[in-house]
Amino acid sequence: MFEIRKSWYDMLKDDFDSIEYNNFSRWLEEEYHKYTIYPEPKNVFAALNLVPYDKVRVVIIGQDPYHGQGQAHGLSFSVQTGVNIPPSLQNIFKELHNDLGCYIPNNGNLTPWAKQGVLLLNAVLTVRAGEPNSHKGMYWENLTGHIIRLLNDRKEPVVFILWGANARAFLPYITNKRHLVLKSAHPSPMSANQGGFFGNHHFSQANAFLIKNGYPPIDWQIPNV
Repeated sequence: MFEIRKSWYDMLKDDFDSIEYNNFSRWLEEEYHKYTIYPEPKNVFAALNLVPYDKVRVVIIGQDPYHGQGQAHGLSFSVQTGVNIPPSLQNIFKELHNDLGCYIPNNGNLTPWAKQGVLLLNAVLTVRAGEPNSHKGMYWENLTGHIIRLLNDRKEPVVFILWGANARAFLPYITNKRHLVLKSAHPSPMSANQGGFFGNHHFSQANAFLIKNGYPPIDWQIPNV
């Protein structure tokens, strides 16, 4: 039903061959027939298709896709070019400006991050239009949890950025001390304005860790279009 990079498919083959996934896949196909579901099928695994397993340097875990028309395209917190920047992403850009001096871009397409090895992975990969969390608990967390465990097994260090309680639910899967885990409140206005997100300096901390381990830093600046 969905396109996925072969290297990721091979690593997740047991999941895709499981009875649980096949039952879920049939249910999800019905969802696509009966409702408007985001993102469109070709983009469900966009995060994995853009970043091979051995190229992942940073993981940013989101909740589920944006549920508004034209927003979601398979990358957590990212929206397609030409779409208004959602409040959570606006706050991410504000923290980037305060942390690293990046200017606030005129678009919210985070594909340039993915092309540098930032895995923008939502915990849940699909959603009904206008119904946030509508696919939560149906199966996706089994698969995305396995992805995090596979990355935890990596010999090369990875930065895991966990914003909010839903992202922190993956914390038990990250046990390898060679990795860096950064935690804070979620960037949504309700959470960020209560404290704990602004001033977390996660972007500069991630780059300092990468440089310390012999990797180039991420260029976090999203160019204007």
